Formats: sequence, structure tokens, C-alpha cells
Amino acid sequence: FQSSRVPINQKLPNTYTHTTTTTTTTAALRVSLTSQNLYKTIKSVLRAMLSIHVVRLLAILSCVLAPAASQLEVPTKKAEKPKMSPKPVPPKITDQVYLDIEIDGKPEGRIIVGLFGKVAPRTSENFKQLCACTAGKGKLSGADLCYKGSTFHRIIPNFMIQGGDFTHHNGVGGESIYGGNFDDETFEVQHNRRYRVSMANMGNPHTNGSQFFINTVKTSWLDGQNVVFGMVVGGTTVVDELEKLGTNSGIPRSKVVIVDSGVLRWSQWIGETS
Repeated sequence: FQSSRVPINQKLPNTYTHTTTTTTTTAALRVSLTSQNLYKTIKSVLRAMLSIHVVRLLAILSCVLAPAASQLEVPTKKAEKPKMSPKPVPPKITDQVYLDIEIDGKPEGRIIVGLFGKVAPRTSENFKQLCACTAGKGKLSGADLCYKGSTFHRIIPNFMIQGGDFTHHNGVGGESIYGGNFDDETFEVQHNRRYRVSMANMGNPHTNGSQFFINTVKTSWLDGQNVVFGMVVGGTTVVDELEKLGTNSGIPRSKVVIVDSGVLRWSQWIGETS
């Protein structure tokens, strides 16, 4: 009796191995093809369903929007230009005064200031008399009430140039023609243009003396805090040159002195500049 079993140590014929491998590969391929077909079928169904919903949605929107669209009027004329804020018009100038400037002993030029005597009469008169040097001695300081010989002690680029301290020349002094300080007169004129001339106070309301500043940019944040009483009508290039001497600390890089000041006669007046 001979066993039909294949001994363990005996290898299977090559034909058997080939047949098994082929069968397995074919089965896997059939499964793969079946999965792909199922995926494509599902994808096609989803696209069809989505298309149907989109068509329905568009139909609904057209029914809703059609009546409203028919009521819209097509404009027959061009749109009007947007209204812009009018250019600020300065108040009437009642007086013109001048400040002759030297830088490190060399003449630089003249700054001419137009005063708004109708809007700020008290503040304008203070500046006018300090330029004219006709108010005598200060009641508190005993110093000559005069800008002549004083300095621009504080200059900050892209902000302002400040002067008028004829007692200490550093920003802590000065005096008005009324004796000490005087009240804020008006905030009607704003710092909305360059070269406005405004009172420099002591950091609190109603502390105006003799110190003033000229802004070199719009300084709207000072509106309601500092009294504008005039504007530069001549010598803006001189102001620009002084601004170049400024520092972030405010201490000028050169000595800027008002070597002379006074009031112009009406025949000497010049036109306004922006």
C-alpha cells in the first residue's frame, strides 16, 4: 500500500504554485474592479442629485427675485460728486507784526504774522504789544515786555517751533502784558492748517503768558487746548528752516534769536500764504 500524501520534504510541482498564484491575483483584481465601479456609481449618483438640487434652487431664486428686479430703476443721470468739506477760511486779519530771525548770529529772514483781532482781541493785543515792545516792564518779572532778544527755545520737527520766553529763555518763564498769565479767550480757530500761531500755556487751562508756537503740520489734537490767534502770512520758508534745526527732545541744534520785532503799517502788509 502506497500513501497518496505528499511527503513533507517533497516540494510541490511548479504547476500547482503557478495555478494558486494566478487564482489569488484574479480574485484580487475582481475585487478592485468591483470597488472602482461602486465608487464611480456612487459619485455619479451624488452628482446627479446635486445637479437636481441646484436647478431647483435656481428656479426658486428666479421666482423670488424676478418681481423685485423688475421694480428696480435704472439710473438715467451720472452720480453727483461727493461733497467735500470746504477749505478752512481763516478769520479776518486785523494787524501784521514781524519777527526778524538770526541763526547762530547770521540773519535768516523775517517771519510776518497776521493777527485775528476780531476773533481773539485780547490775545492778539498781547502778542502785538510784545512785538512792538511798548508795554514797559512786567508786573511780576520786572523784565522788558518785548520779544526782541528772546529765542526760539523749543523746536520739534514735524510739530512746531516755540518761543516767547524773554525772562528765562528755556520755556519756564515769560509774562503777558496783563501781568502774569491770562485766560483762554477762544478756541474758535483750529489748528487745521500749517503755520498757525497759537499760545503755549503751562499745561493747564488759562495759563497764557508770552510764549507762543507756530505749528509746522496740522495739530488737530491741540484744538480746544491752545488758543489760535494768528497765522504766518510771510516767511514760511524761514519757519521751515528753523524746523530743520529741531530735535526729538526739542532743544535746537543752533541758537535761534529774535533780533528785532515790531508792527507793520498797513501799507507794508503782504498777502496771505498757505
